[in-house]
Amino acid sequence: MRVNTLKRAAVAFALALPGAAVATAVAAPPAHADGCYTWTRTLASGSSGTDVRQLQIRVAGWAGYGGIVRVDGRYGPETAAAVRRFQAAYGLRADGVAGPQTFAKIYALQDDDCTPKHFSYAELDNGCGKGGWSGGPLSASATRENALRAMWKLEALRRSLGDKPLYVTSGFRSIACNRQVGGASDSQHLYGGAADLTSRSRTLCEIARSARDRGFSGIYGPGYPDHGDHVHVDSRRENTKDKSPNATDWSAPKCGVN
Repeated sequence: MRVNTLKRAAVAFALALPGAAVATAVAAPPAHADGCYTWTRTLASGSSGTDVRQLQIRVAGWAGYGGIVRVDGRYGPETAAAVRRFQAAYGLRADGVAGPQTFAKIYALQDDDCTPKHFSYAELDNGCGKGGWSGGPLSASATRENALRAMWKLEALRRSLGDKPLYVTSGFRSIACNRQVGGASDSQHLYGGAADLTSRSRTLCEIARSARDRGFSGIYGPGYPDHGDHVHVDSRRENTKDKSPNATDWSAPKCGVN
């Protein structure tokens, strides 16, 4: 975990101010609240723009069973529903409107490089230890962006499992790395949006079952060949650059995930 003390203190102070609970429909948090991205207006159904897109990245892990949140900059029903689930998960008023309280919680979860506080770029970096985001089918920047989206889904998965640590044993792989470890020829790991997970406090089946509600369209775990010691999650439905169908594919038969 990486903690930005000043940011946490600023958020806590803002939440303690009189009237903070009724400010949702008035204005977004002050510009100094975060070092990554700052929202300057309240967002609700019908809103559109870059600020909506940034919100969608951060609530995509609250898509609901079998769902995804499209990162398209349009605040539609699936975004509103994900915001409600995010709000409920963190004890906020679950109204589907993203205002100061919602943004304050995101700021509290977010580090200055835009990653969620319990995951880092280093964890999802080149799986064979060489580092960097190049060597895959996408540009390094596009691969890194996919890894960021994956991390916010992992943060939601972690929260749904009681905020117990999840460990990433494999994230992005270059083409050479993927070949070295015997990965599928068009593995989702090549695109930066996949992660293999373990836990010391939750069973693999608990991870696999919860992942169904966290925006992951690819899930493989116990009962699937070579996945008896980890759970693989990815976002293949959203990947338009691979050679695979953009469809949900879950298989962890020993966990009842099919």
